[in-house]
Formats: sequence, structure tokens, C-alpha cells
Amino acid sequence: MSDDLDLSVLGHRIRHFRKLKKLTLNELSESASKPVPYLSQLENGKIEPKIGLLRALSEALDVSVAELVDPEPPNERAELEVKLERAQSDPRYKEFGLPYLKPSAKLPNEVLEHIVTLWEALPTTSGGRSLRTEDKARLANVELRREMRERNNYFKQIEDIASEALDSISYPNTGPLSERHITDLAKHFGFRVERARGMPSSARSVTDQKSRIIYIPLREEVDLRSARSVVLQTLGHYALDHSATRDFGDYLRQRVESNYFAAATLIPEGPAVELLRRSYEERQLSIEDLKETFYVSYEMAAHRFTNLATEHLDMPVHFLRCNPEGVVSKAYENDGIDYPQDEEGTVEGMRVSRHWGVRQAWQASKNFMMHYQHTVTDGGDWWCATYIEDASTNPYAVSVGTTSALATHFRGGDTIRKLDARSSQVAPDPDLIAKWESTAWPSAAQRSHVLTALPPSSREFTPFPGVDLVDVYRFLDRQRPNS
Repeated sequence: MSDDLDLSVLGHRIRHFRKLKKLTLNELSESASKPVPYLSQLENGKIEPKIGLLRALSEALDVSVAELVDPEPPNERAELEVKLERAQSDPRYKEFGLPYLKPSAKLPNEVLEHIVTLWEALPTTSGGRSLRTEDKARLANVELRREMRERNNYFKQIEDIASEALDSISYPNTGPLSERHITDLAKHFGFRVERARGMPSSARSVTDQKSRIIYIPLREEVDLRSARSVVLQTLGHYALDHSATRDFGDYLRQRVESNYFAAATLIPEGPAVELLRRSYEERQLSIEDLKETFYVSYEMAAHRFTNLATEHLDMPVHFLRCNPEGVVSKAYENDGIDYPQDEEGTVEGMRVSRHWGVRQAWQASKNFMMHYQHTVTDGGDWWCATYIEDASTNPYAVSVGTTSALATHFRGGDTIRKLDARSSQVAPDPDLIAKWESTAWPSAAQRSHVLTALPPSSREFTPFPGVDLVDVYRFLDRQRPNS
């Protein structure tokens, strides 16, 4: 079953064809050998059917499976109902505090059209002005993180594509990918890789699609480990049939998917899951083992762990990347931990409590070692392992954790380090605030996080945010002046 299958649209298409066939739910139930309540939930987009049931339904409704799973709503009414459903599931819509509006048959099409049209106008207006570029990106990021949480950050379709690509180059299913493996993968997708001098500073790689060449920086500028990631992230766009992005939702989704492809290729699902399951049973789970076994960065290993932990170990987890002051640049969770967020649900750019492990790690006397910690919050007890990446220009910490109850399966889960980060313990001292709030005037240090790569508010969206395209074109012209 495709990861892109829209259950709401599928339900509408099943109902549409059932009514065309003039069948009741009871009659369809008999033909498909499924109870009426199940089929009712299916038509309401609440459950996902197996392929066998789709075949049975297609036979009963005298249509093909392809017609059932077509991504387009079957008629105008269905399209309006799908849009209303999507709107009401949006965090921004929920902030209005409105009761759920069921699109019953008594609700005229004109009313649905008014509601949907007004809702669709909201993301582009705020107080009569266009939303800033950064605001559009934040809203898209909130929606994407919600989707990742719902699927436990596991993309089966991308796993299969990565696995097929590795099979094509006879990867031995063990150990890290070599430079030859990367070259063979590029060839598999019809490309070759060339190191080039004078790469545009705003681009990780540049692809000449006509000549099928992927340009990356020289060896002295980017080492093999980093180069592998850059090439595979680039190949991911082609492996996943990406096209030029139209908006921030597309841009962010493609970045997530291409990064996922790179991680699924560098840390293949089969051997990685075998390692994780063995470590789980031995109560020795660690991100370091993934990092060392597959020769990747700690951050990539941590991301990959979140892809596989819930799907294969039935373990909910959380992930944070923060600077030394606790400002979040990346975040993921499906274990219920309560991240700080703004009124739109954005986590990036927010600051976590100084009592959390991701900030306490910077105070450790030997911060090159792993920092393990249990943390008590208003929402529960959590455990995390934090690793500091001591990059000279942009230092950051990566933290991966789960509930304290599940920490026993991890190396370092038995740490006695435990801090109280409940709101009653970390609330600022009102006397301290009263003493200094009218006197202090700090000058903020410049920060760098995910949204700084986006164009300024006055510019429209471009398919490659943050990239100096003229610089890219000049680079390509230097490589092939006669093309």
C-alpha cells in the first residue's frame, strides 16, 4: 500500500462507486466478507484496508483497484468534504475552538464551499497582509512534523526504494558503504560524481541534469563520510521522482524524504534492525553503535534510530538538536514529551529548560563523552542520551531519549543522574525579574537554525530556498563552457 494513499479520498471513492452500483452497505458487506461497521469506518476514512480487501471491493463494485485508489475525489461534493476534513485537523483551525462540523447530507454544497474558501485564504493573509516567508515555512513545518509523528517517522516506501538500490550494486548487507558503492549507486541512477573546485558556497552539491553529473566539493573541503551523505541526498531526489518544488510544504517534504533516503542507504534497514534487536535484548541500545558500525555522523545515526525504533522495537522516542543555549533547530517526538512551542505549534527556535539533558551536557566536566540523564517534567519522567558535536563555528548537541520506564534497554539507562524540570522548579524568580527587568538591555547574539536559509520576507518562494542560483549557473558554465 502506498504511503501517499489518502484514506479520506479512498473512502469517498468507495462510497461513490457503491452508490453508482446501487448497493447498500449490507449488500457490499456480504460481497466483500467484511462487517458493516468496518466498511462504514472505511468509507469515513478512518481505517486503511489491506490490498486483499481492495481487490474484493473492486470486484464487488465492478471497478479496478487503480480506480479505487485514484488520488482524486470522485466529485465536487467529495472534494469539498475532503478539504473540510483536512482543515479541521489542522492545528491552526483547532485554535479557533470551534466544534467539529460534520459534512452531513443536509449541509449544502454552497456552505461547504464558503467555509473551505475562507479557510484556504487564511494561510496567505494575516491582518490584511501577506504572511512572511518564515511564517509560511513554520506552518508547513508544523504540519510535516505532525505527519511524521503519526507514521512514527517510518517511510516504508522509501525503505523499499533504498533496499532495491543497494541490491542493484550487490551491497553485502553489512558494514559501511564505500566510495565505490556510492559511485555504483550514482551509476545505477544514471549519474557520475565529480569533485570540483570553486563550488557555490550556498549549495551542498550541484547537478548538471543534461550531462548527468553531480558536482561535490574537493576532498580537502569535504571528507568521505560527509561526501557520501551529500551524494545520496542528491540521488534521493531522483530515486523518489521529485520535481521542482512549488511551495514550502513541498520543499520541506522533499528535504525530509531525500535525507531519509540517504540515511536508509547508509544505514540499511536489515542489518540495522538486526543490530538494534540484539542490543535491545542485551539492554545495550546506543546510537554510538549505529554511528561506528555504519561510519556515519552521530546526528544521522540518531535520526535513523527514530526511523526504526517504534516500527521494529515498539519503542516511542524523542529527538532534539539544540545549541549550547538550548535553542531548538530540529525536533521529533512520538513518546508524548512536551516540547516548548509557540502559538502555532512551532518547536524550532524555542528554548528548552536548562534542566533538560540536552543543555546539562554542556556543563559536564568531560563533555566529549556521552551525557545520560533522567528528567522529571510536568508531563512525566524521561531519559535521554546527549552527544555534543563540537563544530568550531556552530556547536550543537544531539539528544535521543524515551520514557524512563523504557530506559533500561539503553546503555546509560541506569544512570543515577536525575533533575527536576517541572514548571514549579524551573519558574523564574519574580524578585529577580523585578530587580532587573527595567535595567537590563542585552544585545542578542546572531543565531543560525533551519529557517535562516529561507529567503527574506519580501521575496516569493523559489524552488531552491537559500541557494544563490546565479552563482550556481556561473559554476556550471565554468565546468562546461560549451554546453
